[in-house]
Amino acid sequence: MRAKFLAVTAAALAVGLTACSPGGSGEQSTVNNALPPTVQEDSGTSAVDSPVGEAQGTTGEGSTTSAALQQNGRTGDPLCKAADLKLSFGESDGAAGSTYQPLIFTNSSDRSCVLQGFPGVSYVGGEDGHQIGEAAFREGKKGEEINLEPGGKASAMIKYTTVENYDSGECRMEPAKGLRIYPPQETASMFIPFEHERNGCAGNGIPGHQLTVQTIQAGVTQ
Repeated sequence: MRAKFLAVTAAALAVGLTACSPGGSGEQSTVNNALPPTVQEDSGTSAVDSPVGEAQGTTGEGSTTSAALQQNGRTGDPLCKAADLKLSFGESDGAAGSTYQPLIFTNSSDRSCVLQGFPGVSYVGGEDGHQIGEAAFREGKKGEEINLEPGGKASAMIKYTTVENYDSGECRMEPAKGLRIYPPQETASMFIPFEHERNGCAGNGIPGHQLTVQTIQAGVTQ
């Protein structure tokens, strides 16, 4: 899994959230539209989570094509919305200084829809669902359009850096209850809780990236 992740190149929490649940291995359900989106300028790494889900530092990224519209048999917006999707985690895999885990998108609606690009991903914590540190760095190129049939799955690999390895002067650790997720090109957010709280680094002064995400691919990345 780590080799696949590296080969490409080289998350919204409801107000009053009080409980956390699975994020280790296996699948779990999510809370949709948990918080309003925060807006950012897309320049390099993200300081706050982005609802757009576009690649950073890449070119040749178009919008959804008319072919996708025809393929779905629809004349409206074919994109998968937060309300169409359910999130879950795949099996995690540890490596030196980091953990890799697929974030799985399942089409829970009764229509087919299109996913393409990077999800917005960030740590959230506290009772107010505030973002902890920078949003996930988007690594690699924007992928191809994925036509997701009802019940179909697609996934994006997430890399969690072990922030406990940072010097206390570089990282002000804060427990994260889960991830805020924006599906690509969507402004409504979703929340997926962790089974066990992870630590994130508050602020933007750490070296490297505490979270990294790849583009969404068809099926479940292993």
